[in-house]
Amino acid sequence: MRHNSVGGSKVSQSPPVLGLGFLGMGTVGCGAARILLSHHDVIAHRIRCGLKIVQVAVRNPNKERAVSLPKAIYTTDPFAVVNNPAVDIVVEVMGGLEPAYQCLMTAIQLGKSVVTANKELLAKKGSALLDAARERGADVFFEGSVAGGIPIITALKQSLAGEKIHRIVGILNGTTNFILTRMARDHQGFAETLREAQEKGFAEADPSDDVEGRDAAYKLAIISAIAFGFRIAVDRIHREGITNIELADVRYAEELGYSIKLIASARKHNGQLELRVHPALVPKTHPLASVSDNYNAVLVEGENVGRLMFYGQGAGGAPTGNSVVADIMDAARNIVYGSRARIVCTCRPNPKIRPIDEVESRFCMRMDVLDRPGVLAKIASVFAHHNVSISSVVQRESHGDTAEIVWITHPAPYASVKKALAEISDLDVVSRVRPALWVEPD
Repeated sequence: MRHNSVGGSKVSQSPPVLGLGFLGMGTVGCGAARILLSHHDVIAHRIRCGLKIVQVAVRNPNKERAVSLPKAIYTTDPFAVVNNPAVDIVVEVMGGLEPAYQCLMTAIQLGKSVVTANKELLAKKGSALLDAARERGADVFFEGSVAGGIPIITALKQSLAGEKIHRIVGILNGTTNFILTRMARDHQGFAETLREAQEKGFAEADPSDDVEGRDAAYKLAIISAIAFGFRIAVDRIHREGITNIELADVRYAEELGYSIKLIASARKHNGQLELRVHPALVPKTHPLASVSDNYNAVLVEGENVGRLMFYGQGAGGAPTGNSVVADIMDAARNIVYGSRARIVCTCRPNPKIRPIDEVESRFCMRMDVLDRPGVLAKIASVFAHHNVSISSVVQRESHGDTAEIVWITHPAPYASVKKALAEISDLDVVSRVRPALWVEPD
């Protein structure tokens, strides 16, 4: 940090200049760098110090990028950035677990502030980083790790710090939301829509983290920890992806007054946490039903504030870059005014997680059956045997000797529904049973 003097709440006429070291300069890194360069004077005025990108670690320094930085500041060694004495704040936007984790841990041990947008790293290694930061008196900021440009982390950590949160439910993955929106709007199949998402840059060449629900689970682990005050192991979150969603599922949902969304849900119930990521039928009257394309939204339910809705662009260089810059500004303020580690991790270990089989919900099930008398009654008797009450049944016109039936249940334990479907799939009058889809309450 280069400056003349900073004392108390007064800043000298020649303000300090803090050095920034970037680990990665891809889409998000370029988005943040563009904002830092184009809004330099405004940012400096608001935080009472200057910011300068002094070094950047990338795999290929010669690659053309969407932001113009001096070639001399590029390196292929991320630890050179971390150990650079001119770097006050380390900004990690490279992704992945390693070397990101070791880089940030080293930065914290050196007493440097850290900003990251790495949701996988935080979900899997966040506890270790935050423990080290608390011991060292360092800052770790991570607004960009969840929901792109939506300031949900800051809202939960600060604006809602005194609130008792009952539930968080949201759409946290733009790729899957784009796919499901296009399937409903354009009546395209999953594979075709996924290809379109990849062509538009909304999906990676390997989209498995998105379509299998891992990305949303990482993000749910992060915001659940803040909201409920417990450290959440991501492998304890029930997870289902959207790869099994067929166009027929989307069409039936639309006819019945629902949209299909990949929902991330965390709820406190009788002292236990319910944590799940899965596709669900969302009533058209629900605030999340209208969230389309690659947008994200988070609905927070609290004891005093009621329902709060956070909506916006959940990914992309500019929105996520804006969140990264906001974190950099917070870290810089704390350095300038000597107020680092103001908000430390207070999460407790070993939360009580409710087994997913005990979680109750309404469910929607689609199956192909023989079109003959007594079939509906035979299937209904299996549901009744497992104490699954049926809310509605829809039967379409037969195709040859086969009919398609859609069942929607009243609230029932997940285990009961699974057992009923397993027994139904063995009936000689049933040719195919689709996996059960959760139905979100209005």
